[in-house]
Amino acid sequence: MIDLDIDMRQYDCPFIDTTDDVDIAFSAVQWQLDTDAEELETRLIARAGSAGALESGLHQLRDHRNMNDCYVLSKHDDVAQIGTVIEQTNAMRTIQRNGGYITGPFHIEGGREHWHVGFDDDEAEETTLAELTRQNDFNVESRDRFGATELFDLIENSDSALRLLDGCRSLTETERETFEVASRFGYYETPRGATLDELADHFEISKTAVSMTLRRGERKILGAAVTVLDELDGDDDR
Repeated sequence: MIDLDIDMRQYDCPFIDTTDDVDIAFSAVQWQLDTDAEELETRLIARAGSAGALESGLHQLRDHRNMNDCYVLSKHDDVAQIGTVIEQTNAMRTIQRNGGYITGPFHIEGGREHWHVGFDDDEAEETTLAELTRQNDFNVESRDRFGATELFDLIENSDSALRLLDGCRSLTETERETFEVASRFGYYETPRGATLDELADHFEISKTAVSMTLRRGERKILGAAVTVLDELDGDDDR
């Protein structure tokens, strides 16, 4: 299986057109493509820069020429859960016609869409990408090829992967930035490429403050990693 991460701009997508004009983003939660009716039914989370922007974005979305149905399931301040039915876009039709498939949720913001697309072989991938260039603008951000064993391992350990992801997401913005700079400067290399004093100078704070920030972040990441290791050990013992 070939798995692509694609940054996509479709020219017939209601969500992309709406995020072009309004400070709003959409993340797919559930979706179902009806190839016979040539429609895509979705459940999405809409998040806007303000309650007013949310109302404006939803109004524009409902009025789009390719929108067949759009309704609000729940709403609070600048976030809403919505259901939609849209006309099948050129990109969806092209991927489906050539044997490709959507392998993960998509996110739309700032007039761009992030897709996860899968193919069974190189020929299907090459044909699809060649056809997509005719009516869409896109960049393939990453490409992975998985064998049956790797796919099975990935699926079996998806919960563990999510726990690691949650550990990373639990980092505050300061902890994440400190980690990134420390890693980039070689703080975790042997021998060290940077000292705590140098990191402190970079952030213009005390050496103690840098050390405490790194330790807090390390506890969160290591806690998630140890939990995952325990789970993997349990799987090995079966």
